[in-house]
This record gives sequence, structure tokens and C-alpha cells, in this order.
Amino acid sequence: MSNDDLIDLGDRALRVRRLAPQRNDGLERTTLVFLHEGLGCIETWRDFPQKLCDATMCHGLVYDRTAYGRSSPWPSDPGVHYMEIEADVVLPKLLARAGIEDCVLVGHSDGGTIALNYAAADPDPLRAVATLAAHAVAEPICVERIVEARAAFASGDLRQRLLRYHGANVDRAFHLWANAWTAPGFEPMDANGRLPGVQVPVQAIQGEDDEYGTELQLGIIAGKVGGYCETRLVPDCGHSPHLQQPGYVLAEMSRFIAPLALTS
Repeated sequence: MSNDDLIDLGDRALRVRRLAPQRNDGLERTTLVFLHEGLGCIETWRDFPQKLCDATMCHGLVYDRTAYGRSSPWPSDPGVHYMEIEADVVLPKLLARAGIEDCVLVGHSDGGTIALNYAAADPDPLRAVATLAAHAVAEPICVERIVEARAAFASGDLRQRLLRYHGANVDRAFHLWANAWTAPGFEPMDANGRLPGVQVPVQAIQGEDDEYGTELQLGIIAGKVGGYCETRLVPDCGHSPHLQQPGYVLAEMSRFIAPLALTS
């Protein structure tokens, strides 16, 4: 079961979808909070969040980040720091307004980077982080793909495909993402400054054939976080492991989350 709602944060409203597991054994568990990729929204996750909630018997919250899907635009241009602002300012407000005091973050691509940025402050609600194709640093391969995406967007083909997900947000969402990633010297996070602050357990998953990054990302995350970290490099898999190798990713992520999920 799921239902969509708008949560008013004062300067913006974010669309959220709450998920409930199909089975409930009566034990209290954490909430899984899903952070989508750079051009994603609730729908681009497809059925993975529900399957992970079912497998772990956790409730879930999936949301459209600022200026994506059906959420509000940014009240002012965040520029190249959109991921840090989302992590430091927006996500804490959202969790508080949603009444989530205990959570595991599950982040894909930009969403994984935001999850790690948030975790760096060792916030009270956070129990663990699981990332899919997260970016700790900007690699040339990623910038090259985004330059190609910019050309596809300008030609109209990519814009048309994104329009059904983002509606009136489509141009703002795309250009915020593309302009930041192609800005000279851009980095998705201060990896040296932030990752050592991540004390909660981390699982980092990446496709072996990820078109936006290499396994360097896994090495940096595992090497710099302050606590336990496990990595999985998935064969025959690109930038969306949860969609391209769903059985493997669901099993691995469930194994990682399930022992950490019980809150009582």
C-alpha cells in the first residue's frame, strides 16, 4: 500500500510516498528513506522500495527532492552546492516533519552522495546508509556522460522523456544537475572533510559497467568513512544496480539492513 502527500517545509513542499511492508511481525523497526538519482523522482525507483520494505519488514518513505517530480522548485538557486544543502538543511527538516526519528537512508547516484553528506554530521535519527552508484568524487567519465546528456536534452529527445516525470520542473531540474556537474572544479562532496565523520555502517554498491563512474568511488567511500563499510561491485551492471540486477541487490541490501533494523 502507498499514498502520496505533500510535506510543507515552509520554503518548499516535497511530495512523499509512505510505504508499509506486506508482513508485520509486531516488532518495531527503523524506516527506510529513499533518495533518488540526479534526474529521478519517486517513480524512477519503480517497485524496488516496496520490495526492500517487504524484505526487511520496515516502513519506508520515498520522496521527490527539491525541484524534482511534483515537489516545489528551489526558493533560491543552490548552484553547485545543491547536494550539501539538500543533506544539511532540507533532509533534516523533512525527517522532522514526517515524524521519522530513526532511519536508514537508501540513496541512488546523487541520492547516495546526499545520504553520505547527511551521515557526515552523525545525526541522531540515522542508523545506517546504503548507496547505489554514489559519487564521492567527480570523475571524467561522469562529466563526459553529462555533456552527452546536455546535447540530448537540447535536441528534445531526453527532455521529452523526462517531462512525464518532472512536468513543469523539467528544465530547472535538468539544468541544475547538468550545470553543477560540468562546472570547473565541481566536486559532489568534500570527501576528505566529510567521509571521516560517517560513523554509521555503510553499504556501497556499484555496477561494474557504470557509465557514470568507476570502482574508484567504492574505494574512496570504503577508505575514508569513519565506521564499518562493505562494498559490492556488481557484474553485468551499469548505473542502476537495483533495476539492472534487482535480485542480487535486493538480497545484499536486505542482508545488510535486516540486522540493523530492529529498534526495540
